[in-house]
Amino acid sequence: MLIGSDVFLFRDTCNVYVLRAGRQAVLIDFGSGDVLDHLADYEVDEVTDVLVTHHHRDQVQGLARAAAAGIRIWVPPVEHDLIAEVDEHWRTRRFDNDYDVRQDRYSLLEQVPVTGTVAEYRTRRHGPLDVYTLPTPGHTVGSVSYLVEHGGRRLAFVGDLVHGEGRLWSLAATQWAYTGFHDLAGREGVAATVLSCMQLLAHEHRPELLLPSHGEPVTDPPRAVDRLRTHLQELIDSRRREPWDPERMLHRPWREVTPHLLRNTTSMANSYALLSDHGTALLLDFGYDLTTGLAGGQDRSARRPLLASVEALRRDHGVDRVEVALPTHYHDDHVAGFNLLREVHGTSVWSPAHIAPVLHSPTHWDLPCLWYDPIPVDRELPLDTPVRWREYEIGVHDLPGHTLYAAAYSFTADGRRVIATGDQQSTEWEPGLRPELLNYQYRNRFRIDDFTRSAELYRDLRPELMISGHWQPLEVTDAYLDMLLTEGERLARLHREVLPRDVDFGAEGFGARIAPYRSAVTAGGTVRLEVEVLNPFPGPENAEVRLAVPAGWAVEPDTARFGIGGHAETVTTFLVRVPADAPAVERHRVAADLTVGRMRFGQQAEALVSVR
Repeated sequence: MLIGSDVFLFRDTCNVYVLRAGRQAVLIDFGSGDVLDHLADYEVDEVTDVLVTHHHRDQVQGLARAAAAGIRIWVPPVEHDLIAEVDEHWRTRRFDNDYDVRQDRYSLLEQVPVTGTVAEYRTRRHGPLDVYTLPTPGHTVGSVSYLVEHGGRRLAFVGDLVHGEGRLWSLAATQWAYTGFHDLAGREGVAATVLSCMQLLAHEHRPELLLPSHGEPVTDPPRAVDRLRTHLQELIDSRRREPWDPERMLHRPWREVTPHLLRNTTSMANSYALLSDHGTALLLDFGYDLTTGLAGGQDRSARRPLLASVEALRRDHGVDRVEVALPTHYHDDHVAGFNLLREVHGTSVWSPAHIAPVLHSPTHWDLPCLWYDPIPVDRELPLDTPVRWREYEIGVHDLPGHTLYAAAYSFTADGRRVIATGDQQSTEWEPGLRPELLNYQYRNRFRIDDFTRSAELYRDLRPELMISGHWQPLEVTDAYLDMLLTEGERLARLHREVLPRDVDFGAEGFGARIAPYRSAVTAGGTVRLEVEVLNPFPGPENAEVRLAVPAGWAVEPDTARFGIGGHAETVTTFLVRVPADAPAVERHRVAADLTVGRMRFGQQAEALVSVR
């Protein structure tokens, strides 16, 4: 079917679009691959590239044929693993007690190597064509649309974002979570579809024609989107007490805290923009922007960063550039967008020195809520030393509690003393009431006195305004600060009343930790493991550590023996050699068996070593 000059539709398991330039072509989606048998019909000698809109089998089930033909294959960044690493997906996908309702089981049966991922929010050359990739979540979390000017027309290849004149190919695919606490729970993908359609039509290269994966070309995009929005809005509102406002989310995401300090009201964790009179901005945290709720599952294809609110900073607040991104802590809902900010806007990532190692080497750490990819840090900030950004002096303070790897930032904005505390504690409080929570998680490496120390820090800094990760900004009063100190001391006292007196492994309850927690080695190779040991006794003791490794593996030394001071920590190192004939296996378990003094505590810590 001829769509326009040099643009053809090949009907297969999905619509495969052939974009011809001379005797070459780029394909949008691939279906079964039968299109390769019909290239002569389109006067095409060579397909240079295939661009995939999303991972579902009807789009890509023949993709191995493209790889065998030497055609470059480009896939959405969020869904790379559902194509190139789908064997691991099938190996680890949960089926028992399964609450993940995403249609990620509609993935390839066998993985296919890909050339790379498309560059979102940017134009890149693919074969003979320039293609702009716009994130358009809805049908899947990771779906993208491709905007191309070709044959004298502005075209948008939208996958299954829309179907025909204002319908959806599948509503079931838009349900990303079984249920949840977000006010759009169960309608995450429906709301995302609305927002994606709005962004598509508002793009500077406003498309004249929408070309979906199923159904006919959409010749009147505004009319089709308006029809679809009307029905999806009603569907969303049928499960809400108040009508949902997509216009506000997309066009008014920032709410003023002070004239130069803004809060993003559309992000999963609060992010804040500190505005400079030089027309630039510094972001405190930037996780899941424009979120309609998190999808079920924790795999890479369930979590997607976006940059929609950055455009509103430019449009409404005169921000030419987001210069710096600064994390309060390493958790994914606070840093997921950092790499995308750097890639698209040239943003520099600054981080306190104790958080930076977690950002740039996530597999090294046994911690929850790690982002999937390394986040390079451009500037490491020492604690308790103010840093200058534009006209602001920002204090950098250690803030353990919610996690050991967290910081508070103090600064003055519009004459008001502000402190940013991340997820340390709730700011929803009324006099006479205990706080909603002191937000400690043991696996985050909470220590018993952390909240007492943070309360003392706040009293020393005397902020007027507290901004936090998941609550409204708070006007700080003496009563609030006194309450935090009282509750911090109470929390510490209760831990000391409950935990053993004669063996003190702190709140975490473990005496050893292995790093890196996740590593990979080739057969015949060696991996270096460090074991961090804690003495739980008040006086100096002799300690002994042995590594438990798979049969046939060699460890040097066989046993590490050393002295360690009372309640002190130390690190001992082992070299582990894998046999040359070891088969490729993921996640071999290694453990550290700990003895301190006369007490054997057993295999206190584990690590995972993959042979590849």
